[in-house]
Amino acid sequence: MLRKLLNHALAVAALTGALLAQSGPTNLDFEAGELGGVPQGWKATSPSGGTNPGYTARLTSENARQGKYCAELASDGQGSAFGNLMQSFDATAYRGKRVRFRAAVRAQGQAQLWVRVDRKGGEMGFFDNMGDRPIREQEWKYYEITGDVEPDAELINFGVILVGSGKLWIDDASFQALGDTPRLPPEPARPLTARGLQNEVAFARLYGLVRYFHPSDQAARVDWNTFVVRGVREVEAAKDDAALAKTLMTLFAPVAPTLRVLPAGEEYFLPAELQPEKNSGLKVIYWRHHGVGMNGPKHTYHSEREQESIAKADGKSIPSPGSPWEADLGGVKAWAPMALFVDAQGTVPHVAGDAETKKDDTPLLSGDDRAVRLADVAIAWNIFEHFYPYFDVARTDWSAALPRYLQAAASDKDAIAFKDTLSRLVAELHDGHAGVYKGRFTASLPLAWDWVEGRLVITAAGTADGQLARGDSVSKINGRPVAELLAAKEELTSGATPQWVRWSALQQLALGEKEQTAKLTVESFSHPGEVREVSLKYQSLDDPVQEARPAKIAELEKGIFYIDIGRITDADFDAALPQLEKARGIVFDFRGYPRQLGPAFLTHLSDHAMTSAQWHIPVVLWPDRRGMTFERGGEWDLTPAQPLLQAKKAFVTDGRAISYAESCMGIVEAYKLGAIVGGPTAGTNGNVNPFTLPGGYQVAWTGMKVLKHDGSRHHGVGIIPTIPVTRTRAAIAAGHDEFLDRAIAAVKE
Repeated sequence: MLRKLLNHALAVAALTGALLAQSGPTNLDFEAGELGGVPQGWKATSPSGGTNPGYTARLTSENARQGKYCAELASDGQGSAFGNLMQSFDATAYRGKRVRFRAAVRAQGQAQLWVRVDRKGGEMGFFDNMGDRPIREQEWKYYEITGDVEPDAELINFGVILVGSGKLWIDDASFQALGDTPRLPPEPARPLTARGLQNEVAFARLYGLVRYFHPSDQAARVDWNTFVVRGVREVEAAKDDAALAKTLMTLFAPVAPTLRVLPAGEEYFLPAELQPEKNSGLKVIYWRHHGVGMNGPKHTYHSEREQESIAKADGKSIPSPGSPWEADLGGVKAWAPMALFVDAQGTVPHVAGDAETKKDDTPLLSGDDRAVRLADVAIAWNIFEHFYPYFDVARTDWSAALPRYLQAAASDKDAIAFKDTLSRLVAELHDGHAGVYKGRFTASLPLAWDWVEGRLVITAAGTADGQLARGDSVSKINGRPVAELLAAKEELTSGATPQWVRWSALQQLALGEKEQTAKLTVESFSHPGEVREVSLKYQSLDDPVQEARPAKIAELEKGIFYIDIGRITDADFDAALPQLEKARGIVFDFRGYPRQLGPAFLTHLSDHAMTSAQWHIPVVLWPDRRGMTFERGGEWDLTPAQPLLQAKKAFVTDGRAISYAESCMGIVEAYKLGAIVGGPTAGTNGNVNPFTLPGGYQVAWTGMKVLKHDGSRHHGVGIIPTIPVTRTRAAIAAGHDEFLDRAIAAVKE
């Protein structure tokens, strides 16, 4: 969820920057400006594009990397999800160029450089925010982002963000053009022939085997994104199995010298390098994946090449060089070693140099290029094929998905259409964390709605008040039935449960292009049968319109308190403890996400030590999840704290409660801390493991398996209410919160 917020917020910040764009980057050495103030030429912006509440950006002379000054971005613990220091400037001089943003950064917490290119009409071009490789080093170190500026680029935005609490420092930055973007023109859309599709499937499957499991030095160093884009172009034209085998060998031999690909039926012989006559000085090297490493060695998920003695490489607990992985690729077969021999000079055989890609043979990495779209499907499909921990629950025929989405990608007309294809692919994971993020600046209709009694019902009118009333229902948007539109959104939405898919799709249904108008066909609740047309403009909102709720901490009646975990901070909760200690009933509202509240509040709710649910990280040594095991750890240990809140408690929840919210609610459920009122939660928990695809598509997904305290399944189940409540249109029209009303009754019973 944080990933989604970062992407959306940087889009808003960049849009705001467009109004104040400079002619070019400035003050990259941070030597200009007043000490204690925002560095000259830089802007400190919030997720909504305004000022930076909760974060302070200033010029400081303390421990600069070079020169006299550097910039500091710090959290006061009361801010939004992240702070941002950025610049925006006209892109004209950089069109058609490959550019690099480089800076020295150190961090107490999590920092990320970011670059975003805005194209004509508000379309997003290149975008990278280092979400897959965040900065956590406390000493000065240089980091960089390299990308291609599209020919129709209008604005370039770059900067640094601080995620959550802590501090970061940035200094000695540079932004430069490295030269013209590659000369290879983008390939237009066209469907794959049956032969072409067979070739692409074979290449995609072989790529995954070599990329993640063949431990050669060459494979560990290759630029895989460029390799795959080039490969999908070259392999498609193979006219038969013999030609396919030859093309695959030509492509992969430089990175996997002991790989063999042969037409089906031809005899395979183990290469001499996999059966050396003398073993002296040799060890075995293989890949061990904890999840899959995309965010650096210190991340929850990491991948390493490990070495072991030859005697222990038995092919069962550890891969053996003498037992290559045999893969039927369709018409051709591959033998890919999962382990190699290694000596002091590196993996055997020793090959001089690395695999190279010709500069004039590298395409502009844009989703408008057919080859990039095919490559993205191959890359994404393989990550999930080998490392997704929930296929036993999702029960998706993932093998059948590969040719289907390769064909769709080949035929997509442009980058925007392809985002939907990627979204459909990711939706087949049935993972509430999963999603694809890239697109135009979005705005929202000034309202909130919910699906109640088979209707799309207005629950809050926002600035549309007067045109719409609570309880009114929308039957059409721009003449199309809402049920049809909602079904289309749900098709693009990944979720482990119907309640999460429905809630997410409803949010998407309210989004559109800023200043455009939506025509709603509305049926009045107060005057049944009365239908009217209402025109509303999509607006950029600092915060989405929400249904009315009490204050974030409120005494609803004498001794009965309400706490909205989506709005309070740790400091808010601590300040309220003296009152809560005297309460006779407390209602915690979990219909949202606790962005600024740590789990410490739970220590006041029980006099027993508590832990969070079971977290299991996949350990992967072989392809296709064969032999996947799990390593448990990292769970919370919560020790009782004073004061102990003796009041009777109720916890309101529904399908939008996901991830961290479910970690908290899982503790409530396991330790029976109070009544659970409302609807089931989203049924998705565990740390995400995001990655970025060529063309700037950001993909999030759940990289670990979470089980309930008793070892039973959480994914696709969620936290089930002990007091189920169903919404009614009449209560919405009357302004009654049925979930909250029932929770109040529960703590008074």
